[in-house]
Amino acid sequence: MYTYCHLRMNAFNLLVLICVGLFYLECSVCTRNDPVVTVKQGKLQGAIDTLYDGSTYYGFKGIPYAQAPLGQLRFRAPLPPQSWKGIRQATEYGSICAQNEGGPNSVFQGSEDCLFLNVFTKSLHGRTPVMVFIHGGSYLSGSGNDDLYGPKFLVQQDVVLVTLNYRLEVLGFLNVDTPEVPGNAGMKDQVAALKWIKENIAKFGGDPDNITIFGESSGACSVIHHILSPMTRGLFHKVIAQSGTCIHDWVVGEDSKSRAFRVAKYLGRDTKNTTELLEFLRSLPAANLTNLTSATYIDDEKYIGLPTRFVPVVEKKFDNVEAFLSENPLNILQSKTIRKVPLMLGYNSAEAIIMIQDRLGKLDIYNNNPSYDVPRAIAEKLTQEEINDMGKRIRKFYIGDRLYTKNDYKEIITMLSDVYFVYDTHIFTYLYSKHNSPVYMYRFSFESDLNVFKNFTSMGLDLKGACHADELFYMFSNNFTKDAYESQEKLKTYVSKVTELWTDFAKTSNPTPKNSSGAKWPVYTTKNKKYLDINVQSTAGSFAEKRNVEFWDSLYCEAGLPCIRNN
Repeated sequence: MYTYCHLRMNAFNLLVLICVGLFYLECSVCTRNDPVVTVKQGKLQGAIDTLYDGSTYYGFKGIPYAQAPLGQLRFRAPLPPQSWKGIRQATEYGSICAQNEGGPNSVFQGSEDCLFLNVFTKSLHGRTPVMVFIHGGSYLSGSGNDDLYGPKFLVQQDVVLVTLNYRLEVLGFLNVDTPEVPGNAGMKDQVAALKWIKENIAKFGGDPDNITIFGESSGACSVIHHILSPMTRGLFHKVIAQSGTCIHDWVVGEDSKSRAFRVAKYLGRDTKNTTELLEFLRSLPAANLTNLTSATYIDDEKYIGLPTRFVPVVEKKFDNVEAFLSENPLNILQSKTIRKVPLMLGYNSAEAIIMIQDRLGKLDIYNNNPSYDVPRAIAEKLTQEEINDMGKRIRKFYIGDRLYTKNDYKEIITMLSDVYFVYDTHIFTYLYSKHNSPVYMYRFSFESDLNVFKNFTSMGLDLKGACHADELFYMFSNNFTKDAYESQEKLKTYVSKVTELWTDFAKTSNPTPKNSSGAKWPVYTTKNKKYLDINVQSTAGSFAEKRNVEFWDSLYCEAGLPCIRNN
């Protein structure tokens, strides 16, 4: 009996030691420098780093969330990731998706093997709220890497942060209206990433039942599209959209199949056959399939709208093919079937600062063609004479009965901001709030050394307000602002204010849940149109940009389009 019990006890002790050893390996604390977790596809070894408050966090970079879309997989929906043996190093970012830097001396960078995501977390235990960021870049450029989207500010607020890459421009958004290539491959990449996160994030201490997706510019348009798509049901619980919705005319593709054939013709193959088109485009290096947006312009597209043409589309329906989006976003928004999730959205106080230098260089073109400032949705409802007349009315509203001059840069910034961001955000917010889902609207107006895009664009102009994308530097750490942030205590306070709003919403569905000295952020309703102006001293108000929004609303109503006045 003694021998049996003794042997049994020794075996039990050995089993305990083995289990303890496996526990430490799984939970990545076998050594401080060797965090290892096990996801469905295999083991990942990350790295440990230090936050600004002195605490540590874990980073796992370059995690494949889908198979590389190479060869015959080019242009197609992503396939699930493959497993690996041993421990995969996750200490370096994966390749960014194929793209060009842009400009006259554009340089190709990246790869098609780019479907990677990155996870940053303070603890590998527990169930911490998760924030998944989808980058902007007009569906032409960008990545989830820390050259712009460093994790330290947000992770310091006790959330798990995930950033990701997805296919861009032609490689991500080619559409030929066939079951094989129906469009939206880049959006389906994002869906694949969300599925991976839902399935694996608990291994990183994240809560799979509390996931917030957020994005800026085209990334904001993406997260709103995910509310509408049946593919993402159950994959997230809250949404933050920064300077973008799904109803801007620059994020809903038109004439996509014809544009695909124009791509082939530009690259040397003039064909009307879809099979030949795809075979040709799949035979080319990835570098040949970037920086092609302007090459496919027709008529006046060079001057009308923003330079985005390879974007999400309403897919043609095919048997046995799951569509990301099969109905016009505006129709879904007005339907009773739209998903209801807590939403926080808004825009920056002077979005179009980022466009002003380009516009000032083309004043003669726009003065001679006032119709170019009429949104596509309105123009499609009017005759050419009516479009020209409306363009003149728009100009008169902002500067009176004369032509634009370079001294009108402030008025031009306001006009372009209204056209491309402000009004669409207001009408989307109004229509979405009618579904009785909690909505928090903001206007971001901080000005400091963290306003990188504004400070870069100003070039001597006296510019007030926050430029498009400026808010990113108040929530992501990067080398652009590192020195200023570390040397100016007020900037640390600003970052703390902004990141607390964002992460409190992610944690509780309410951006100001505590009774603090800061302003309380009221819920937006169709009656009160409440919003928060986010600044050093944030203030709540009602109906931001009321006069300008009502002017644009009258134009949309006049064209017979959905508008606030008629809803």
